[in-house]
Amino acid sequence: MAIDHEQAQELHKQREISFFEFHPDPDQCGSAQQLLSHIAEIEQCECIAPRTLSIRYDLRHITLEVIELLLEELGYHLETGLLYKLSHALYYYTEQVQRDNLGISNNSAVDTKMVFMNRYQHLLHGCRDSTPEHLRHYK
Repeated sequence: MAIDHEQAQELHKQREISFFEFHPDPDQCGSAQQLLSHIAEIEQCECIAPRTLSIRYDLRHITLEVIELLLEELGYHLETGLLYKLSHALYYYTEQVQRDNLGISNNSAVDTKMVFMNRYQHLLHGCRDSTPEHLRHYK
């Protein structure tokens, strides 16, 4: 199924994520921006207010629901106001309908796992095997 330029533009979403005021990390927005900027599926993210993050992503690769689930699993506290929850529930629904209409599978658990794996591979940590590649498969 070919997608023309106008349809492709509609699949690029610009959303805002707001963080709850009371959290041990006073700069949740900044740390979330650093985290999300390393995820290939997210095209752009920037803090537009002390507690508000603006993100741009391609709906064919990731959804707002997956991004917010990722942030919540990592310990970020998102806004809990009724209007915020209602508007984001509407975003989840409309994005899901768009993905269904395009025939994109909805396996958000796999999407979330891939985001975590991608992020983990780019982190500097002590869980890397220093053995050269040619010696790992030596028999």
